[in-house]
Amino acid sequence: MKKLGILVKETSQDRIKNQLKESSAVFIIRYSGLSSPDISSLRQSLKNSCAHLFVVKNSVARRAFNNVGLEPLIKAIEGPCGLVFAKEEPVMPSRALCNFSKGHEQLKLEGGYLKDRVLEKKDIEAMAKLPVKEVLRAQLVMTLNSPISGLAVALNQILAKFVYCIDQIRQKKDS
Repeated sequence: MKKLGILVKETSQDRIKNQLKESSAVFIIRYSGLSSPDISSLRQSLKNSCAHLFVVKNSVARRAFNNVGLEPLIKAIEGPCGLVFAKEEPVMPSRALCNFSKGHEQLKLEGGYLKDRVLEKKDIEAMAKLPVKEVLRAQLVMTLNSPISGLAVALNQILAKFVYCIDQIRQKKDS
């Protein structure tokens, strides 16, 4: 029978592996110096953006990342670290992390992973400045719709000028 500590480590490692498979992105944060209410506040803001914070021992996280093939992220795991798993799009969680880190200097963004790309702190901050997916879709639709709208306005102007010309001819014949 295995010891309880080993079972907890194996369970945590399996949970990290499963979360990595299910998540669209993972962010590594260092939270040293944050109070318990601050961490609860961070968890709530991440929950609102479809993400969650998972705190685990560094050795367990390193082993899980090594088993999954994310060796470049291992160097970012030092000190009290947490893993933030983004379920859907990664923009909202990165924005929540950046906004929270502005108010709490103790929270530091260490790195992350998105699809097949390792992220650095500057990449996460750049991602936080992006609009959400719905806004990007609306901008794309407006961009695609713009030439059609312009054509409709131009054709309408031609028709309006034609009607105005016919009206002027009618007024001239009446007088």
